Amino acid sequence: MEPEGIEGMDTKSSQNGHPVIINVASEKGSLEDLENEKHETHVQIQATEEGSPKKKKKISKDGGEEDKNKPLPVPFSSLFRYSNSKERCIMASGVLAAMLSGVCLPAMFILFGDLTNSFVYHAMLTNITNETLQEYNDSFANLPIVINENTTVEDVRDQLTEFLGIGDFFEGVVRFGVGTFLVGFVQMLMGYIFVTSMNYAAEGQVFRLRGMFLRSILSQEIAWFDTHQTNDFASRVTEDLNKLQEGIGEKVGMFIFFMTTFLASLINAFVHGWELTLIILSVFPLLGISTGLIAKVTTSLTSAELQKYGKAGSIAEEVLSSIRTVLAFGGEAKEIKRYEDNLVYARNAGVKRGLMTGVGVGVMWLFIYAAYALAFWYGTGLILDSRAGNGDYDPSKLIIVFFSVLMGAMNVGQSAPYWEAFTVARGAAATIFSIVERKSAIDPSSKEGKMPHSITGTIELRDVHFSYPSRPDVKVLQGVSLKVEPGQTVALVGSSGCGKSTCIQLIQRFYDTASGDVMLDGQLIQDLNIGWLRDQIGVVGQEPVLFGTTIAENIRYGRDGVSMAEIEAAAKEANAHDFIMKLPKKYETQVGDRGVQMSGGQKQRVAIARALVKQPRILLLDEATSALDNQSEAIVQQALDKVRRGRTTVIVAHRLSTIRSADKIVAFNKGLVAEVGTHKELMKHKSFYYNLVTAQIPPSERKSSKADKEDVESDSSDEENVISVAELSQDIMDDLVSKSPVALARTSSTRQSLRRRRTSTKASRHSKETEKEKENLPTVPLSRIMKMNSTEWPYMLAGALGSAIQGTIVPLYAIMFGEVLGSLSTADEVEARKQGDYYAVLFLIIGLIAAVSMFVQAYMFALSGETLTSRMRKLTFAAMLRQEVGWFDEEKNSVGALCSRLSGDAASVQGATGSRIGTIIQALTTLGVSICLALYYDWRLGLISFPFIPFVLIAVYLQSKILMGQSVTESESLQDAGKLAIECITNIRTVASLHKEQYFADEYSAALLKPHLQALKKSHLRGIAFGFAQAVPFFAYATTMLYGGHLVDVGQISYEDVFKVAEALILGTMMVGQAVAFAPNYSKARVAASQIFHLLDRHPQIDSSAGTGLRLSGDISTIELQGVHFVYPTRPDTTILQGLGVRVDRGKTLALVGSSGCGKSTIISLLERFYNAQKGTVTINGQDIEALNVGWVRQQLGLVSQEPVLFDLTIEENIAYGDNTRRVEHHEVVAAAKKANIHAFIESLPDKYNTKVGAKGTQLSGGQKQRVAIARALVRNPSVLLLDEATSALDTESEKVVQEALEQAQAGRTSIVIAHRLSTIQGADTIAVIQAGQVVEVGTHSELMEKKGHYYSLYQTNH
Repeated sequence: MEPEGIEGMDTKSSQNGHPVIINVASEKGSLEDLENEKHETHVQIQATEEGSPKKKKKISKDGGEEDKNKPLPVPFSSLFRYSNSKERCIMASGVLAAMLSGVCLPAMFILFGDLTNSFVYHAMLTNITNETLQEYNDSFANLPIVINENTTVEDVRDQLTEFLGIGDFFEGVVRFGVGTFLVGFVQMLMGYIFVTSMNYAAEGQVFRLRGMFLRSILSQEIAWFDTHQTNDFASRVTEDLNKLQEGIGEKVGMFIFFMTTFLASLINAFVHGWELTLIILSVFPLLGISTGLIAKVTTSLTSAELQKYGKAGSIAEEVLSSIRTVLAFGGEAKEIKRYEDNLVYARNAGVKRGLMTGVGVGVMWLFIYAAYALAFWYGTGLILDSRAGNGDYDPSKLIIVFFSVLMGAMNVGQSAPYWEAFTVARGAAATIFSIVERKSAIDPSSKEGKMPHSITGTIELRDVHFSYPSRPDVKVLQGVSLKVEPGQTVALVGSSGCGKSTCIQLIQRFYDTASGDVMLDGQLIQDLNIGWLRDQIGVVGQEPVLFGTTIAENIRYGRDGVSMAEIEAAAKEANAHDFIMKLPKKYETQVGDRGVQMSGGQKQRVAIARALVKQPRILLLDEATSALDNQSEAIVQQALDKVRRGRTTVIVAHRLSTIRSADKIVAFNKGLVAEVGTHKELMKHKSFYYNLVTAQIPPSERKSSKADKEDVESDSSDEENVISVAELSQDIMDDLVSKSPVALARTSSTRQSLRRRRTSTKASRHSKETEKEKENLPTVPLSRIMKMNSTEWPYMLAGALGSAIQGTIVPLYAIMFGEVLGSLSTADEVEARKQGDYYAVLFLIIGLIAAVSMFVQAYMFALSGETLTSRMRKLTFAAMLRQEVGWFDEEKNSVGALCSRLSGDAASVQGATGSRIGTIIQALTTLGVSICLALYYDWRLGLISFPFIPFVLIAVYLQSKILMGQSVTESESLQDAGKLAIECITNIRTVASLHKEQYFADEYSAALLKPHLQALKKSHLRGIAFGFAQAVPFFAYATTMLYGGHLVDVGQISYEDVFKVAEALILGTMMVGQAVAFAPNYSKARVAASQIFHLLDRHPQIDSSAGTGLRLSGDISTIELQGVHFVYPTRPDTTILQGLGVRVDRGKTLALVGSSGCGKSTIISLLERFYNAQKGTVTINGQDIEALNVGWVRQQLGLVSQEPVLFDLTIEENIAYGDNTRRVEHHEVVAAAKKANIHAFIESLPDKYNTKVGAKGTQLSGGQKQRVAIARALVRNPSVLLLDEATSALDTESEKVVQEALEQAQAGRTSIVIAHRLSTIQGADTIAVIQAGQVVEVGTHSELMEKKGHYYSLYQTNH
């Protein structure tokens, strides 16, 4: 139930549609008037922490209810649903090659079994002496010879040779050598084919999917963006698709390769000795069940870890996108703490995952070695029984069964990580496919619908009811009917939230009505083709979005195939041609990211040209001049008046002076049409419209006679006086948010002049300098990465110890393997059985050691690795916040790029430590111990085997180099494409109104082409490296056994030692070969570490650390700028300040006025130490500001800007943010709120000061946000107030309240005020007029008016 709450509240919606009640009764009439004070086009970035009183359920940002709607992982086969027939053929050949590659090892086992027989029987024959003749006779029951005094050793050897079918010993050795060489060659060829094929096919599919993913997002209806977190599409485009690529690429081939080896080995084992195989396999159900359960738990923990980081990631995004606010209020330490606190959850989830992985791997090894123990104990028994005539087992069968089961089991273990990759890929694919396959309710790419050849431009709304999908319980339009005739100009006016801008959106069909009809030329717009409809409409908004390309290209976005002549004609019509031609590169000038290289007026005129170049029959102007200074506005207004002639035009306006010439004015109230008529007619009625007009007359004008008031409608000069400081009203501000679904700060041109060059970017997206800098990043030594992990040395040491112990397991196994084979040539059955039992127990002990060491290794490295990731994220984030503002202006340091560095690079660094270090230590220990054993048993045989070790290591190194290169180029190229994707997603409304979805999707696909082709080339090299690495052990076995056989043949070595050396050395080398699988992680880690350490080592040009610079005692008494020259670092060719000098004394108010881009806001940036002056001095109390402590300087200043940035915290936390040097008490927050005229409003909220304001403060209206920002500035009790157009972005009524609060705040304080509306600064002690970076006039209002100079002409334009 919702009592009068809704009636007096502004119901803001959270992203999942649950409203949050926020009062907007800001000194207005009845609560009922506010029922629809809803801002039409909010896009929620993150869910608010609480729901409405109606729904008390808590919705958290990192999970909550959304999890219920999370798509289920797709079936594995569906991962390939976007492959084409060519890719399916390539994958089929890859699968076939992987299977052929998988049977090579079992084939070698058969050869190896035959070789074992040769060795064992050769030893038996060699060991026969006169003393042991009887033993052999007893052991081999069916031996057809009777031992007597005449029996010779040669007789027994001949009989035994015939009985056992023993051929020539060395011939058997050669057969093994040649056969293994051939098998190794097949392995190399097939390994190359399957790795290359699978990578090739996966790259093709993901390339296609990336394009489809963006295409699908851009084709969704706007309502979908209102209810989805658009700031995580960026990570979807990169991370999720990378996960998918991993899951459908070479890992599929690897999995098939390992599983084929397992299955072929199993068949091999059953064929050669089913009984022994079954005995060994009895262990495996236990193994399967236990590892399966653990894998399931691990997978769920992995997704939990990713989800938990999301919360910290959103904090980073919020802070980095609001960096100037954070720096101005000294919030760096607080934000680092807030980020760090949220990192703990991700770390804990990662540690739990490591624990479960450790348990799983430990259990697996225990069971595997238990199976070996069983195999040797039972197998020895079977062989001895066979000699006694009970069976046909020989050493060959034992070896084939044993190795088949051993390697089969190892291959199941090897395939486990790939299985995890498939699980992750299935989850990632579910999200991607759900978006790719989602059918848009209003699809701009659809070919359906009528496309008339021509239109007249009649627009009609009939009884339209509408609610925004994100908050269906708030009715915005409640039966609106209006008609716009062809060529007519109709203005929509009314207070904030009455539904004006909603009408503009419905005409463009951004939404469909709940009931009622929107018609064009008598046809329902639902029946018209959406793309065609939007092509007929030109839209110019309050804050136009330009894209990061040239001016010509931006205008060309208006219509496909437009010629340069048409572009110039449109620019001339929009009064833009002249200023463009003055630019060095004219129409080829880059406008920068979101158009930051241009002033507001210039951007607006380019946007008008873009709307005109499509030659629309209908123009929609949504507060198109309110965000401009007077001079820019006059030019833009002139252009608009010119272009709307002969076109059907709908104007939304708050400043009513701009629409008095409209053919029809429609006044809205509470979602209904209150009045319709011309300006004169409505003024005569003295009703709703009349009240709106008179509310905008400055107080000085209201004192004039009643007769004067009545003459307003006929006297144009008086009409100009209607313009007040109130320019922008809240629904327009909200429209801006909606135009940028990630709710990037909405700026007017005034604000733009402050940010214009601060956030200016390099002209070219593919800047050569940036690429060069990336290439020249020094490689970080591993020791430095390890040092970062040094506090976790006990964990690292324990992990390393576990790894080292695990590394000795293979050599230990080799020794025992040789001993077991040696026992098989023992003729005495009792002795042979005794040895079999002994070695079985030893195998079991090795299994226990392996289990414990694997657990310790996995868990300890997870602990150290996750802690390192957390630390790297925290240090990187802290390093970012330490940088000067100029650093953030560089294109490569955009918010998106920095966030991906935090989420991706910081996590990748773990790839150089943690479990990777474990793998390296394990491999090196195995290799080291194996080499020592080889030399110990027979140095000659060891030396013959050694040359193969470098070959395997070369293969590993080669592969690492390939991957290192791949990692750099891919991330670099994909980042460029990612920027393009983010740019069009965040500006989706502009893209939609231009009907440019297809264009941007095509551009994105084109940007992806280069990295795609590079990846295809590299897949061949990767295949060669893998094939080579896999085949080398085969060649090594062949060579070692050939030479070992020769040494045995000539009696220089026992065959047991040959097996010990071969197994230790070659199996050890194979373990190093397995480390190849981790190369991608390691190479990425080194690249990521280079980028992170480069940032950590960077010394900011403006050092804001606490111990640097002087701190003055007392308040600021004077601020002076003398001969200041300044250029923005990213635009060194454009001088902003040219010898500017100005001074303000304690308690005085200095007003800075001048046209947009003249350098007013730059002065505030210099005072806040965002930048340093190139020449001249900025002094505080006579001290050079560069010698003062940066934190102390900022602490003295209270900044209130035109569009204040609030954080996604409570109102109290936002106000307390004003002073981050101490804990601000509640009573201080209340006191500041009272001074800022906001206390009463806060107290009327259900949660009072604990109300969440939403991302960027979107749950509050403009006036409310502005007053919270004033309270924030006041809570620190600043010496100086900096007011940067603090009221221009508000509607009339909000502005009155805020202006009062500002006047109260300024009392007794030094103030520096930037204003475009000169009526607000007439009382200033000093007014400085700035032009072209210099002060051209100084004085009071009356002095400057008398001079009749620059200020006078500005004032005349204003009034």
